[in-house]
Amino acid sequence: MQFSANQIAAIVGGTVEGNGDAAVSTFAKIEEGVPGAISFLANPKYTPYIYTTKSSIVLVSNEFVPEKPVAATLIRVADPYATVAMLLDMVSKMTVHQPVGVEQPSFVAEGVELPEEAYIGAFAYVAPGVKLGKGVKIYPQCYVGAGVEIGAGTILYPGVKIYHGCKIGERCILHAGVVVGADGFGFAPNNGHYDKIPQLGIVEIADDVEIGANTTIDRATMGATRIGKGVKLDNLIQVAHNCEIGHDTVMASQCGIAGSTKIGANCMMGGQVGFAGHITVGDGVQIGAQSGIPGNIRQGARVMGSPAIDAREWSRQTVYVKNLSKLYDRVDKLEKELKK
Repeated sequence: MQFSANQIAAIVGGTVEGNGDAAVSTFAKIEEGVPGAISFLANPKYTPYIYTTKSSIVLVSNEFVPEKPVAATLIRVADPYATVAMLLDMVSKMTVHQPVGVEQPSFVAEGVELPEEAYIGAFAYVAPGVKLGKGVKIYPQCYVGAGVEIGAGTILYPGVKIYHGCKIGERCILHAGVVVGADGFGFAPNNGHYDKIPQLGIVEIADDVEIGANTTIDRATMGATRIGKGVKLDNLIQVAHNCEIGHDTVMASQCGIAGSTKIGANCMMGGQVGFAGHITVGDGVQIGAQSGIPGNIRQGARVMGSPAIDAREWSRQTVYVKNLSKLYDRVDKLEKELKK
């Protein structure tokens, strides 16, 4: 498919600068632009590439002021990053095949109703009592346990495992290898060994959640482990039993959340953040990568380090640590002069 700058601007509500008939049929990063591609400029550090890119069209912010001539046609928008995401989503829906029907061999238990536009891939297993919403896509080799509920438009990519009784909302995306509802890590010490504590709860995932490949969310001991509306979890994340993650929180790869920890809404976590159990993280908290969170964090805080401290203080301490060798040399020199 091919779109002109004028057509794209009409779709996204942007303003064209340059050749409105410039046509594109693909996307490219601005530093790897080619003729016939559309790129975007959102991060200021990529600004030099706008003067050298070969892309035919570049999305820029309304505030962008070029310092020299730009060969590409510009489309000015309020938020270039959000705009390119919208365009990618539009093209994906127009071009990506949407399978329907039941492939064989697969198993769908008697009594499970297959709604309109649903898809069950080969070697998938759908247990008794499962409830599926309109347009659910269950790709090959998925397991959907007894009594699971999956909302309309949700996609389970290959190899997803949903244990019994768990509830998945509408328009969710679970990538390959996700496991929802495995037992929480509950064991009671008993005379030198450990007795397993039965995990009788479930996992509840709200609408519009996306979960990355090989991420695991454990079922609750009692009650539910809860993932709020609009949460985005990256690959290889562990969410332990009875945790709660508030709506629209995002979390990068390899984070680990110990049991019964509650994380607020609209939080942002870098990769490899570790949370102790039974703590509370307020709304709007930002946590830098590789931080260790041993205790509660107040609403709106920005922290980093292990154990995590205020991000500005962590930055100052990092500078001090870098200069420790110079400080040591200075002190050593002063001590020698004092002895003389």
